[in-house]
Amino acid sequence: MTAAPPSLPPAELLPGFTARKAVREDLPALIDLLHDDILGQTRERHDDDAYLRGFEAVDADPAQFLAVVEDSGGTVVGMLQLSLIPGISRGGRLRLNIEGVRIGRTLRGQGVGSAMITWALEFGRLNKAGLVQLTTDARRTDAQRFYARLGFVASHIGMKFELD
Repeated sequence: MTAAPPSLPPAELLPGFTARKAVREDLPALIDLLHDDILGQTRERHDDDAYLRGFEAVDADPAQFLAVVEDSGGTVVGMLQLSLIPGISRGGRLRLNIEGVRIGRTLRGQGVGSAMITWALEFGRLNKAGLVQLTTDARRTDAQRFYARLGFVASHIGMKFELD
């Protein structure tokens, strides 16, 4: 059984900025956004084939939504991945997981990131998610302050285990 595609909120985030589903042609811009910070410069790989395989897997999964933000000239300036995760805890609530949030360096602090997260929260509401969760690297203190200003609460301790 194939799930229905997710419902999308209106695409205009701010005047001059819209959100839409990412397409394969966006991949070079997405890779640039992933590499555009101190952690991404060392953590992200430079293998376009690996990113293409990842993009195709996300694109094929109806519970995943890779969104881009573009400016009025059509330039990709931001991205985030939204995952709808069913579960039985919390009374069977559907969760929205937000990850891979990136905004172009020149637009940080101008409200585009906040509008992007507000849009993602509306995505969750439209798709009947009852809880939104995200993680951010412990070294990203600016990101932690950003999410706290938007109402996110640091309620859990996240852990990771690298398999490769």
